[in-house]
Amino acid sequence: MANSGLQMLGFTLSLLGVIGLIVGTILPQWKMSAYVGDNIITAVSMYQGLWMSCAFQSTGQMQCKVYDSILQLDSSLQATRALMIVGIIVSVVGLGIAAMGMKCTNCGGDDKVRKSRIAMVGGIVLLIGALASIIACSWFANNIIQDFYNPFTPVNSKYEFGSAIFIAWAGSFLDIMGGAMLAATCPKSKAKSVPKYPIASRAPSSSKEYV
Repeated sequence: MANSGLQMLGFTLSLLGVIGLIVGTILPQWKMSAYVGDNIITAVSMYQGLWMSCAFQSTGQMQCKVYDSILQLDSSLQATRALMIVGIIVSVVGLGIAAMGMKCTNCGGDDKVRKSRIAMVGGIVLLIGALASIIACSWFANNIIQDFYNPFTPVNSKYEFGSAIFIAWAGSFLDIMGGAMLAATCPKSKAKSVPKYPIASRAPSSSKEYV
């Protein structure tokens, strides 16, 4: 029963993690304009994401523009895009595999050991997808930090972390926790029970009477 509850908790955390990854990948607030130096007072806030850049005005209006060409983007943004997409796809596949191996589903046969092993494989796949997403977020964050502390970067071109990168990070860590719980639910194969003491063989009773 505890094993089944651990599977349900791991699957729920992984599902929330995948939702966080999808939402974080879509949102444009991966980095936002930093208010430093002469850029403290400004009427427009700039946001940049994986798919578009947005300008948020003090009047409450937001204008977004999708990137025209993939080839015009820098290599780090292209790599972050690719890793996030791979992480989401792999995580979704891991969720499907884990659902087949959970005890509360009818897929995968009636063998409990086999179903638990399927769930373990799904957890490992989820861990791989989460690892790809964490690498993407950390790479993007490292580029933001390097540009921020680069003395040759203009003040009005400096950015800091946006909310979307934190959502993607949170989704990755939820994915890791859920995948680890699913991977830890594989039981040991049942060994054949050997009696502690050998069974003594009875001598066959003779029905003959001796005089």
